[in-house]
Amino acid sequence: MKKIGHRGAKGHSPENTLESIKKALQLGVDGIEIDVHRCASGELVVFHDFTLDRMTNTSGEISKFTLKQLKKVEVKGHTQIPTLSEVMAFVNNKCLLNIELKGQDTPKETSRLIDFYIEKKGWDYSNIIVSSFQKDLLETVYKTNSNIPLGVITDTNLEEAVNFAKTINAYSIHPDYTLLTQEIVANLKEQFKVFTWTVNNLKPIKRIKSYEVDGIISDFPDRL
Repeated sequence: MKKIGHRGAKGHSPENTLESIKKALQLGVDGIEIDVHRCASGELVVFHDFTLDRMTNTSGEISKFTLKQLKKVEVKGHTQIPTLSEVMAFVNNKCLLNIELKGQDTPKETSRLIDFYIEKKGWDYSNIIVSSFQKDLLETVYKTNSNIPLGVITDTNLEEAVNFAKTINAYSIHPDYTLLTQEIVANLKEQFKVFTWTVNNLKPIKRIKSYEVDGIISDFPDRL
């Protein structure tokens, strides 16, 4: 079972920052999950929310800011918003990187960056998953490069997620852990890898591990 740090190691450091990713690597994770948006100047930035309000000293939609402007924004913990390229260079193929597409216009640039790191930096597709709740974003990645492993995220309808996953030849299903039972996991594993989120407390961790999922995404990967 892969131990995957949620937004780096969200329980220990400000989420989706290089500091959080560094902490996750120090904790010995098998993988790191991050989120991406495209900013006004075209670069992909690693950030969860569609607005800056919750996590920074600035207000407004992240897609309306240029990278130069975003680099002046302070994330809680006196840190910066990193680009996807900076995160990939930092992770340096040391572990699985699960890139969740959040904002629109993220699929093609994400695919281009993945291609670059595989062709020029020695990465391997086996260390990449591109996931999303949004079907259209995953469909675009699939049409752009069908070699990129895709993950379908769901917190409601597992049957719908499975049916869609088949249409894009998805590698994995990423269900909210509260949807899972032993039987459901066994059925999913006949067709897909199962990476579940966000499991933080010890009792649910023990239960979900007993289902033999392929990976758990947690704010506290050291508890896994």
